[in-house]
Amino acid sequence: MYSAAFRDHLANPRNAGELEDADAAAELTNPVCGDRLRLSLRVREGRVEAARFLAYGCPPTLACGSALASMLEGMSVGDAARINRQDVARAAGGVPPRRGHAAALAVETLREALAGI
Repeated sequence: MYSAAFRDHLANPRNAGELEDADAAAELTNPVCGDRLRLSLRVREGRVEAARFLAYGCPPTLACGSALASMLEGMSVGDAARINRQDVARAAGGVPPRRGHAAALAVETLREALAGI
């Protein structure tokens, strides 16, 4: 059901944890299922220098948080603002259609964090 890349994000989450010296952070909860994602960013000279996430909920939420935090590092703030849920789902190795809410939660949390910069 899940791709090898998706399973790898579950077994070996990238950039999991808290970022102590974050410039921006956001935490959102999906009101329907209760999944929660926290994203912290450190930005230097217009680029995301570091990104960390904490996820609580279904496996797709963890995989999408891992994929998002991984893809953000080194990216310009402008490029980060253009990330959409298809980008996140693809980076996570694919998300089943009924679990697309996980990629949407990741993007919404990113937008909220970027608004704080």
